[in-house]
Amino acid sequence: MSAYIIPVLFLIIFVFACFKKVKPYDAFTDGAKSAVPFAVSIFPYLAGIFVMTELFEASGISSAVADFLAPAFRILGIPKELTRLVLIKPFSGSGALALLSEIFETYGVDSYLARCACVIYGSSETVFYIAAVYFAGAKTKNLAKPIIISLVASFASCIFACFICHIM
Repeated sequence: MSAYIIPVLFLIIFVFACFKKVKPYDAFTDGAKSAVPFAVSIFPYLAGIFVMTELFEASGISSAVADFLAPAFRILGIPKELTRLVLIKPFSGSGALALLSEIFETYGVDSYLARCACVIYGSSETVFYIAAVYFAGAKTKNLAKPIIISLVASFASCIFACFICHIM
């Protein structure tokens, strides 16, 4: 069934475009043409996020901050072993995936920590990457409120993820 969703969706869009007297290929190429300058405009923001993430991890600051915050996280129900995952996820999805794989190898895929890590990985977002992409083309540059709200929501999802995995 799922193999037919995308072809059917394309067919529906094509029929709708023909009904509205829009040339689908021309509309597609116009959209692709406008996407290239946008991709170029967000490149500096993405490069900054990737460099900061790598420096955060390579410098050892990530481990130091994780060790510092682990007792407070433990009070909130997040195991110490998952502190680095909670900290890196807002910056890097691939970095968080690497930590998730490391947790699988160390503790096993059926362990409590692995279940918590999976739910944390799936329920939180790469806040800074998303902010760089979404707000690169925006006229407003006041990103403090949306980023703080996103970080708080992401952290709350991590706490809730560990709580759910603990009671299940």
